[in-house]
Amino acid sequence: MPELPHVPALAAVLATSHPLGATLFLIATILVAVSFDFTNGFHDTANAVATSISTRVLPARVAIVMAAALNFLGAFISTQVAKTIGTDVALSAALTPVAVMAALLAAISWNLLTWYLGLPSSSSHALIGGLVGAAAMLSPLHLGALKPHGILIIGLSLVLSPIAGLVIAYVIGISLLWIFRRSTPQHVTDLSTWMQRVSAAFVAFSHGSNDAQKTMGVIAAAVLAYEGGVASTKFHVDLWIIIISATAMGLGTSFGGWRIIKTMGMRVTKLRPIDGFAAESAAASVILVATRFGLPVSTTHVIAGSVMGVGARQRLSAVRWGVAGDMVTAWLLTGPMCALLAAILALILRGIGLK
Repeated sequence: MPELPHVPALAAVLATSHPLGATLFLIATILVAVSFDFTNGFHDTANAVATSISTRVLPARVAIVMAAALNFLGAFISTQVAKTIGTDVALSAALTPVAVMAALLAAISWNLLTWYLGLPSSSSHALIGGLVGAAAMLSPLHLGALKPHGILIIGLSLVLSPIAGLVIAYVIGISLLWIFRRSTPQHVTDLSTWMQRVSAAFVAFSHGSNDAQKTMGVIAAAVLAYEGGVASTKFHVDLWIIIISATAMGLGTSFGGWRIIKTMGMRVTKLRPIDGFAAESAAASVILVATRFGLPVSTTHVIAGSVMGVGARQRLSAVRWGVAGDMVTAWLLTGPMCALLAAILALILRGIGLK
């Protein structure tokens, strides 16, 4: 369970002495953050359920309801990733409600565009890119407001985590072949069906543990800036922030992202239950380890890398590398495009008098 921090409850925050416009804008920022969390949920539903649906071990509706519930529960296990988002991307003074709003609007727009195109891009890349662009644009220090070391660590975690998923899934896949080398195909299918149901739950829980915290981090940063705090010493994530972030993630997941489910579960490679178990186990393990160390990773990247790993274990031609290439292109574009879009939105918000 996360530590119970001491940022005041929402009512107490809003009761502090601030201009009405600033208070209303903070409320609007929180609502947009919750909307981002919701789009993150339905955009990333595929992370938890695509392989289970494609291998037919779970009916689609059952898989999505399970993922929604476990996404919600997973959000309560830690706040380390939220602290990374709120303190390691930019100086606290640069993460004003206006900067957070611009970053969130950019990330939501990108999520909706890639969802419409059926591309499993990264909500994490979108949000972090948006924070970088908005903070650099609005701060008098511009690029000096950013924290290069923190951004480098986050960038490395985003890049290396899908590679780790691919390698671990490949190793698990090879190990399972050896373990079941004397078993009949029917026995393997029956057992791995149950194994994959467990691993699907594992992925859903890990997804909530990492992704919901990104929204917690930006809400807490916006509240802190509103109160005039110093992030390095006073950054905390209150229980009300955890609850609304977990709820929005769970509700978004319950709506499902069918276009991306099709890409993740059916177009990258053909999966059997034993392959799905290998991919999901690898992905969930990587995500939970990252969460433990406060590293924000793209669950989309990790599960896609794991799916490629089990496909490559069968044979390299089993992976549809053209589809994988489209996904990688979307991933590479996400950070820079969201940074640019957030910078433009930040200028617009400042231009209409918001600070």
